[in-house]
Amino acid sequence: MPRMAQTFDICIRGAGIVGRTLALLLARERLRVALVAPPAAPDAPETADVRAYALNAASHALLQSLRAWPDEQHATPVLHMQVAADQDGAVHFDAGAEGDAALAWIVDVPALHARLQDAVRFQPQVELVPAPVPAPLTVICEGRASSTRAELGVEFDVTPYGQTAIATRLACELPHEQVARQWFAPDGSILAFLPLDGPQGNSVAVVWSVPHDQAAQWLQADDESFTRQLAQASRGALGGLRVNGPRAAWALQQARARHWCGRMPGDSRGAWVLAGDAAHTVHPLAGQGLNLGLADAELLAQVLRQREGWRPLSDLRLLRRYERAAKAALLPAGLVMDGLQQLFARRESALAALRNWGMNGFERSGPLKHWVAQRAMGGSAP
Repeated sequence: MPRMAQTFDICIRGAGIVGRTLALLLARERLRVALVAPPAAPDAPETADVRAYALNAASHALLQSLRAWPDEQHATPVLHMQVAADQDGAVHFDAGAEGDAALAWIVDVPALHARLQDAVRFQPQVELVPAPVPAPLTVICEGRASSTRAELGVEFDVTPYGQTAIATRLACELPHEQVARQWFAPDGSILAFLPLDGPQGNSVAVVWSVPHDQAAQWLQADDESFTRQLAQASRGALGGLRVNGPRAAWALQQARARHWCGRMPGDSRGAWVLAGDAAHTVHPLAGQGLNLGLADAELLAQVLRQREGWRPLSDLRLLRRYERAAKAALLPAGLVMDGLQQLFARRESALAALRNWGMNGFERSGPLKHWVAQRAMGGSAP
């Protein structure tokens, strides 16, 4: 007797962190999910992934609920955050003062991918497929360069920042002491050291946002010149530095799709919806990119779970509920990230004095500083 073809409720295009998280959330609702994960080319070179994400309390709770949170060695709690401006401006956040166990967790990307892959492997409601399959709803989680979004003709409004992010790993002479550190430089570059390898570690993930015209120089520089420049930019905070991984780079931008849902071409009963970087990107200076993508996944799963019994998954009115709510949640984060980047990209001396004065005023602002900290941590401070 021939085997019947599998049918699916939802097809997710993109098997990254957001796509796999969404697949697990939808599987909990007893929906049948096809997760598109094309097999890697057999001759594709393997390169170490040096990225790390700063995940807030909301993302932490979400991934823990899916049993996909990495172990302590690969998810370092941040107890303090120190931000230094290009003059004397400085801001300090403290988890204890906020009444929380951590301001954020710096999560190793390969470890998080591995945990999500294991969780998906043992979820019978999710099937990995090599190519897109028909389903009432297609969710596009392919990232900022989504080919499906382009094929659908969805306009993606991009604001380039004129900066390139350089990422790598460093071994440091001094322990990081669970402090995330960030420095703004007079030329508009922004350097972040994110603590790795657990509470006692002395390794950091680096995200260095530099003007485009400097990127090639530092990507090609020898390790000694590169670490010397990073030691100067970090003001010697962690002593001697040693490169502990390859360098990766990508152009920085703020972007947002004009439409986040629509009808599938040629299928009057099928619909599509965007999530994660396929829908929006922000500057990494506050580490909110993946948090926003995971919030999309959680919100979409909630909207589908709460739909009226008679309403199909492909109902555009239903999907626009998600679109409106997700865009509203994105707006304040996007405005803050863009505003900060634009402010520190300007080199006029009067503006430099003003922004440093503003940072020091913010440091003493009390309730405002607490509100900002709680929002960044994924809380809902009044």
